[in-house]
Amino acid sequence: MSRLTPMTYREVVRRLRAAGFVFDRQAKGNYEIWYNPRTRRRTTVPHHPGVLPLGTLRAIIREAGLTVREFLSAGEPSQRTKP
Repeated sequence: MSRLTPMTYREVVRRLRAAGFVFDRQAKGNYEIWYNPRTRRRTTVPHHPGVLPLGTLRAIIREAGLTVREFLSAGEPSQRTKP
């Protein structure tokens, strides 16, 4: 579960939102600043086409103050058991 694979901008944003981040502002060029009001942390996310490199993805996760496991589990559909 904690194996990190390259992701698109949309996948990263979906997981950041699930972790409590909100769009803060547009930065220079194609970069966005996302903010978590609960933890008061910010992270910069490039808004580029295609997939984000693993190094960039790890930097986003580190800036967000999350572990890889927390980031990957955020935004995942919950496992529901049928009664």
